[in-house]
Amino acid sequence: MTAGAGRAPLLIEQVAVELRELPPEPRFRWRAGLPGSEGPAVGGILRICSSDGAVGLAPTRRGAQLAELVERRLRDELVGQDAWQRELLWHRLWELDRREQIPSHLFGLVDVALWDLAGKVLDAPVHRLLGAFRDAIAACASTVTYDTDEEYLSVATQAVEAGYRAVKVHGRGDARLDAALCARLRSRLGDGVPLMYDASGAFDLPDAAYLGAALADLGFVWLEEPMREHSVTAYRLLAERVRVPLLVGETSAGAHLNIADFLAARCASYVRTGATLKGGVTGAMRIAHLAQSYLVRAEVHQSGPVSRHLCMAIPNTTYYESRVIGPAIEREPGVGPDGLVRAPSLPGFGFEEFLD
Repeated sequence: MTAGAGRAPLLIEQVAVELRELPPEPRFRWRAGLPGSEGPAVGGILRICSSDGAVGLAPTRRGAQLAELVERRLRDELVGQDAWQRELLWHRLWELDRREQIPSHLFGLVDVALWDLAGKVLDAPVHRLLGAFRDAIAACASTVTYDTDEEYLSVATQAVEAGYRAVKVHGRGDARLDAALCARLRSRLGDGVPLMYDASGAFDLPDAAYLGAALADLGFVWLEEPMREHSVTAYRLLAERVRVPLLVGETSAGAHLNIADFLAARCASYVRTGATLKGGVTGAMRIAHLAQSYLVRAEVHQSGPVSRHLCMAIPNTTYYESRVIGPAIEREPGVGPDGLVRAPSLPGFGFEEFLD
């Protein structure tokens, strides 16, 4: 008997990648030195087909990389395996990673497709399979990077007027300019709007400490990824110097293993979780549960169908991250006028609703 609510094995019969030409993303940029929006891309949809005819999906903008990995390694590993044994197959991916060094944005796709497959076979949304905790969550407007304070102020004001419950700023990577910007944002929006700052790894320890002190005085909810996440020791030193809560672990390698080091070093009030960079749904839930044992919050990274399901299933998360791009913003589909995202109802992740 295998996992799957006492069901017989659900054999994987086919693993394929459907390549698709994707249009360019809306133009935006991140802080100085980081690439922003991408032009036209060859995307891919991973399709895992089971013995009962159900198909699990997982989309990516990295279609060519995915197709090469499937052809060279993953198809032979997966065909004939029991799709109910997601845990076993997740561990097998980690074994393969020892040799393959699988890119983090591809690592979780097999797991996502297997969860989508399970939801379709059981006729249930994935968040219910995970153990639903809520049926709605507040959306946080997550900005891109702009050249001027006035652009930030305009986008943040529009976001609040559109119903978003919080605003997260992706700064320019200059600690003093960004501290002044954050003071203007607080003055413009008032004390009632939760504000967060994301540095995208821009700073060294002195500049991170300078900005952290300013954000603490302004009542910011968190300072996210102020430094690159290679050194847990640097984050411990920063946590000793600032009062603002730190959100860590967005781009660190090793998923739950690395997050455990941040938590043990006592430098995390929040950690990042999510399917894209943390090993799929299985990895995301591992991190959330690990953080909960420390009474730390696990905030879901990025928007999209998988993130919506994770937000409904993870108790210790507070916001759905919704990217907004100016100069004139539009509310993300699925974010209501009241600033809430509600639980999806389609089986699996409901990717078909978003794919042409």
